Amino acid sequence: MENHKVFRFRTLNELKEEVEKEGVRIDLTEDLSPLKQPVKIGRRTSSNSMAVLPMEGCDCNLDGSPSELTKRRYLRYAGGGSGLVWWEANTVVEEGKANPHALMLTRDNLGSFRELVQETRKAAKDKNGVSLIHILQLTHSGRYSRPVDAPEPMVAFRDPLLDPRNGVVRDDQVVSDDYLDALTGKFVEAALLAKEAGFDGVDIKAVHKYLVSELLGGFTRKGKYGGESLENRSRFLIQTVKAVRRAVGDDFIVACRLNVFDAHPYPYGFGCDRNDMWKWDSTEPVALIKMLVASGVDLLALSSSNPYYIYPQFGRPFDIPSLGVPAPKESQLAIIAQMFEFTRAAQKAAGSVPVIGNGYSWLRQYIPNAGAANLKSHSCSMVGLGRSSFAYPDAPHDIFTKGAMDPRKVCVTCSKCTQIMRDHGSTGCVVRDAGVYLPIYRKARAAAQANAEKDKK
Repeated sequence: MENHKVFRFRTLNELKEEVEKEGVRIDLTEDLSPLKQPVKIGRRTSSNSMAVLPMEGCDCNLDGSPSELTKRRYLRYAGGGSGLVWWEANTVVEEGKANPHALMLTRDNLGSFRELVQETRKAAKDKNGVSLIHILQLTHSGRYSRPVDAPEPMVAFRDPLLDPRNGVVRDDQVVSDDYLDALTGKFVEAALLAKEAGFDGVDIKAVHKYLVSELLGGFTRKGKYGGESLENRSRFLIQTVKAVRRAVGDDFIVACRLNVFDAHPYPYGFGCDRNDMWKWDSTEPVALIKMLVASGVDLLALSSSNPYYIYPQFGRPFDIPSLGVPAPKESQLAIIAQMFEFTRAAQKAAGSVPVIGNGYSWLRQYIPNAGAANLKSHSCSMVGLGRSSFAYPDAPHDIFTKGAMDPRKVCVTCSKCTQIMRDHGSTGCVVRDAGVYLPIYRKARAAAQANAEKDKK
């Protein structure tokens, strides 16, 4: 905790001095031109090198279709100037929803998705001349499934650290091989619907200990989807990528957002040193990235750690943690440098397949300086903004037209957007979009506190 600092940098030089003082690798440049460069993704080309990364809004209609609040978010992203919008988790089966208001594209609501995709394309073109690329994230929430108002976990294996937190008490909550065999077909069906709705591609989501991600750390799982063999533990992801690619053809993007470091101990985590869970072992993540590219993936984005557990910082450095989350001992800059190293290694492994960088939000108005430097050194191919896009969806527009981000509009990494989700409310920026999200935050916080009091009685 002694190294954890609140952001206090008034100039780029002050940030550079702190980077040098800590001895971490975070490159910074004043030449922002790399951010304007188009990027070839499969058979498509983005208008620039900036992307919106997926963040769940938990605000869809109960049938999985976009609500008015969902539409507002995506129209703001689309008009913000990014060349690519990576849509949030879209569950492929009802029992795999992370919350009752999760996105879920079906045959019955396809028209509402198609209409919103068309509206966002128009907004992007009208406001910034951008031909927007849309990626829909396909998921099964697994351990974190909550299709109604109570958790209904479905796990890849029993985990003594996570099970008590998730209500996993029986072996029959572990999904069977037969279930996984059939689930690949559900991802294919969702991908075909996404193509019909007008998306440019889909992501087979494998992050944050959701089902596909958890399988990668399934050293203790028996059968063809688990064990010491990476081939077995990645079998579901690879077979699903291949099946989706066959179904959608070559003119549709197949992407993967991948956890490369779980910050979770062996034999339950992926990408971690077997003797020290805090140390990244790149061997299997690099091998898996090469397998994904060979299987037909033409776009990658990374993440790390588990935001639902007590160590979420390797996926989202913060000034203020969510309630109950301890401040880490690492400095935010050290964490960001490590996340940049993940992406650097992934981009090298992926070759010509673009990797979208992440981990930028804490840098605030200096995001473009770090992002452009990473593009220039080929440490990534695009710069992705997650939480920052909740707060400042038009950051790319300001970068391209004004040459900088406005410090008065940036994400302040206060973790309130995460807290809303933990409290089962609809997620957005409480600070920069207070008119909409401050009342939602307060209502969700009050309900969570009332439930906590009820549980004590």
